[in-house]
Amino acid sequence: MRTYIYAGIISLLLVASCNNKGKREEKTIAVNEVGLNAPDFIGDSTAAYDDPQQIPAPGSPQQRVKEKEPSVIPESKPDWNKKIVKTASLNVEVKAYAKFNQLLRSSVAKFGGYIANEQQTETEYKIENTVTVKVPVDQFQATVDFLTSGDGKINEKVISSEDVTTQYVDTRSRLEAKKQVRLRYLDLLKQAKNMEEILQVQNEINDIQEQIESATGRINYLSNASAMSTINLTYYQVLNASVQEPGKETFWQKVKEAFVSGWQAIGEIIVGLLYLWPLWLLATAVVWWIRWKGYFKQKKVA
Repeated sequence: MRTYIYAGIISLLLVASCNNKGKREEKTIAVNEVGLNAPDFIGDSTAAYDDPQQIPAPGSPQQRVKEKEPSVIPESKPDWNKKIVKTASLNVEVKAYAKFNQLLRSSVAKFGGYIANEQQTETEYKIENTVTVKVPVDQFQATVDFLTSGDGKINEKVISSEDVTTQYVDTRSRLEAKKQVRLRYLDLLKQAKNMEEILQVQNEINDIQEQIESATGRINYLSNASAMSTINLTYYQVLNASVQEPGKETFWQKVKEAFVSGWQAIGEIIVGLLYLWPLWLLATAVVWWIRWKGYFKQKKVA
């Protein structure tokens, strides 16, 4: 009887121990599942971890994901406006000089510019005009494109740009410094005790004032030069293609012109001598009078 009782107790203990083991395995599996799902809700901050030791070490999946995210770098904006001096040199052969001349003036006015200088020449071979055009810097490229977009032949097109921002900023800084120095000298002028000190301080103020005016003029020049671009335009129309263009003659043509020019020079010399006929007449009279006077002296002596 006791044997059956002991056997029943042992069976109950075995069953109980198996149940406890199963519960521990379920808890372990649940914890592992939570640990595997943790990266799905972990953010960039470490505040999601209660224990500092739980913060992922460098190189962990969380850190690698964070390092792959691109960072946006804001564009840096300059502290001042760029001062760019733009210049263009154009040489264009046109088919209708008068039409292009009128179109040039209307287009320059349209782009907000003006003609600063103009020189027109005309020969038997061609009629030519050289102008200096000033246009706003933001209309520079549009004006150049317009002037070279016609049916004319472009012989030359040169565009250059010069950044004078550094010169402008340096000159402006020196100008402000000179103004501060002038203010200090003005204070010293008020504290001068005699005429000698007044004259000495006044001379320094005059020198600084000249430097201030020079720097101001330089700043104004750079501002105007960068605000208004320059276009040096030469356009012409060939009037008579059969006539040789000056400066492009052949060797034999130059030899022929040399003979013609030499003969013309001789003719000019002869004509110039003829202009002096009163002098020649006077010289002849003087010589005759001297000889006549000498003749009578010899006759009296004899």
